[in-house]
Amino acid sequence: MEEKKKNKTPKLDNFVFAEEKKENVKRLGKSPWKIMIVDDEEEVHNVTKMVLKDVTYKGKGLKFIHAYTASEAIKLIDKNPDTAIILLDVVMEEDDAGLGVIKYIRDTLYNKLVRIVIRTGQPGEAPEKQVIVEYDINDYREKTELTSQKLFSTIIASLRAYESLLTIDINRKGLEKIIEASARLLDLQSADKFAYEVLEELKRILAHDKESDLENICGFVIEHTDDSYIIKCGIGKYKEQANKNAKSIMSEETLSLIDNIIISGTSYYFENNRYIGYFKSRAGSENIIYLEGQKHFKQSDRYLIEILGTTISSIYDNICLTREIEDTQKEILFTLGEVVESRSLETINHVRRVAEYSKLLALRYGLSKEAAELIKEASPMHDVGKVGILDSILHKPSKLSDQEFLSVKKHTTIGYDIFKRSERKLLKTAAIIALQHHERFDGTGYPHGLSGEKIHIFGRITCLADIFDALGSDSVYKKAWPLEKILDYIKEQRGKIFDPKLVDIFFENLEEILQIKKTLQ
Repeated sequence: MEEKKKNKTPKLDNFVFAEEKKENVKRLGKSPWKIMIVDDEEEVHNVTKMVLKDVTYKGKGLKFIHAYTASEAIKLIDKNPDTAIILLDVVMEEDDAGLGVIKYIRDTLYNKLVRIVIRTGQPGEAPEKQVIVEYDINDYREKTELTSQKLFSTIIASLRAYESLLTIDINRKGLEKIIEASARLLDLQSADKFAYEVLEELKRILAHDKESDLENICGFVIEHTDDSYIIKCGIGKYKEQANKNAKSIMSEETLSLIDNIIISGTSYYFENNRYIGYFKSRAGSENIIYLEGQKHFKQSDRYLIEILGTTISSIYDNICLTREIEDTQKEILFTLGEVVESRSLETINHVRRVAEYSKLLALRYGLSKEAAELIKEASPMHDVGKVGILDSILHKPSKLSDQEFLSVKKHTTIGYDIFKRSERKLLKTAAIIALQHHERFDGTGYPHGLSGEKIHIFGRITCLADIFDALGSDSVYKKAWPLEKILDYIKEQRGKIFDPKLVDIFFENLEEILQIKKTLQ
């Protein structure tokens, strides 16, 4: 080692348009470029710092990190993975110590970004041709040839290469995030949940995995209808603002900007680190994404936002189309249910009341909001099988014969057969309800004599909702019962016709149930 040391030698005007492609020279931030000097001679560190102390590139200076052994260099590169350049000696505590550092960086850390420049005073210990072929380095210099000018040129060239690779890597990671985000967003069918997840995905992309940035970014999604700006959801400090009018929380200046953006139909980036994105679906709905808190929007950020924006528009169009299909489907089911009840000479609002009772009971029973909505939309189909029953039987004012009653019972299986082949949740739910709403908790019902929890909860709920409302309505064979008699009957049939738990829930929420009945008379 001693011999080695002896041989060593020394306003709209301030908008930046989303489609603008002008390079932002500060796009990688204001923090200095990290340069690691790895050499066991103090003088080499001092001279390098002196030569490069005033060097800047793209408006950023240099920050020097010092390592005097290979093991120290390995620890420091672990702590500073964003190091741009390593000026690396080969011969330190061992003759090939520097080569071990290279292998650790490239093969263990998989860091392909940092530019590694070999500076050696003993080229015989690490021949240039061999090192360049066998090791992933970016330059090889003998210390005797590395003048101040050549060192300056080497640093600038290396920084330029590092910056380009870093930009590519950021874009690659961003595109990976967009692919992952698109997959997650495609699974969503709720427009409100979709809006919230869009904000979260944008936040993750912009933060570049830095927790401090994640905490700072906040924003919301606005749905624009006529002159109102309703906040659909928010993140950060706007998280609690959902369903509020944006005019109540935004400044006049920001609202004016949003007005201009809607008129122009273009997204904008602002010098004060805000982004307002404009998205319009093919159905004509207009949505605004507002984000703030990002330190600065890099050019790469803008490209990624534009790519994700295209994806967002397509997915949102699909959600709107799906929602329109589902709304049409629900409307058809309600209409068909009303037609069936009209044919049975019963009140049309019967199916609407049963739907609302069923949803309320489902929620109080502990079913999810999605399941409660399903039973609400499907329960109007409970008697759809009556389309296969003769009018003479349905309209008979006197008691049915045994044979006629057997015919009426078939409406459960007829209704099931209508929907059973569908793979859609709503129609599958309608099939279950049509089949099981006359099953009894004690097993004496029809068509299959199911008992207890063998009867699907949808069937048990609709059974109670249907009988409660039917007893309170006039029909061809009876007059409406008074409320007190109906309530006594439901108590009497607890555990017989009706699920005991549902009966308890029914009476716990009787006031709301009676309000539904009154509203939908």
